[in-house]
Amino acid sequence: MKTDAIQTPPVETEIVLGDCREALKAFKADTFDLIVTSPPYADQRSKTYGGIKPDEYVDWFLARSAQFLRVLKPTGSFILNIKEKVECGERHTYVLELILALRKQGWLWTEEYCWHKKNCHPGKWPNRFRDSWERCLHFTKSQHFKMFQNAVMVPMGDWRHARLKNLSETDKRRDNSHVESGFGKKIANWIGRDMAYPSNVLHFATECGNKHHSATFPRALPEWFIKLFTAPGDWVLDPFTGSGTTNLVARDLGRNSVGIDSAEEYVTLARHYLDETERTRHASHKPSGNNGVRYEPHSSLSRGEVGTNQKTEIARSAFRQEPLPF
Repeated sequence: MKTDAIQTPPVETEIVLGDCREALKAFKADTFDLIVTSPPYADQRSKTYGGIKPDEYVDWFLARSAQFLRVLKPTGSFILNIKEKVECGERHTYVLELILALRKQGWLWTEEYCWHKKNCHPGKWPNRFRDSWERCLHFTKSQHFKMFQNAVMVPMGDWRHARLKNLSETDKRRDNSHVESGFGKKIANWIGRDMAYPSNVLHFATECGNKHHSATFPRALPEWFIKLFTAPGDWVLDPFTGSGTTNLVARDLGRNSVGIDSAEEYVTLARHYLDETERTRHASHKPSGNNGVRYEPHSSLSRGEVGTNQKTEIARSAFRQEPLPF
């Protein structure tokens, strides 16, 4: 008896021109499973985004994060890639102030990941060394959120062969911390395992080509979080999408996504890269779909809120897998 092949639903990718503070009002509450973004840092990208003064940054961001909180699902996660600037010889505290303000707004500061830039350029200053890491702050709406830890497991490495070859009696039982921290380990649990869970320090190189954007982050960064906090078919939002890196990665992983940017040149750039990568995939005979632009609200938009005359620039793509064999 012939069984119908299971087809992966089309994946939609939308690129919206506008300030996310206003653009997100067009979306229904509880739309997205993951928000991952890197907003303009204080006093940076002034030629592109106008620059936001450090002392004004918290208020500026809260006006937008209120919309993030509304459109994120209760089981969703919000990843904020950000870094303090140095001002008058010391680190400004606007990021720390923002964390506290977001908690007052209703967010839970669940975790903090450290992005270590493996290929950071060398440098030295009179009172500090090169900046080779950035924060990736993890916020949620509740303590019960989606997380797929097995999706980001890493190889254990060759060290395990020697370490697990001759186990002591302590290794064979749970060895609790001697400082009564509540932590403990049982080395024997790792026998026969090839993969382990990663730490919260992410070692990714910065993007070598800036794609004509002033602050492109590497594909590996959103890819890691998309794998960790979403499943295929989920919705991902980048409210400061820039050249569309998050959207490109989400599409390749079979996730729907929306990217928003207030700079028209970057909206055009993101659409270009979506089209370009789709053509490349088609030429290499990899799974592909159509990729076009339409001027109408998507089904996830609420017409009652935005009105029928409002037009949204949307870059749409589809992702198709080969039929599963039975």
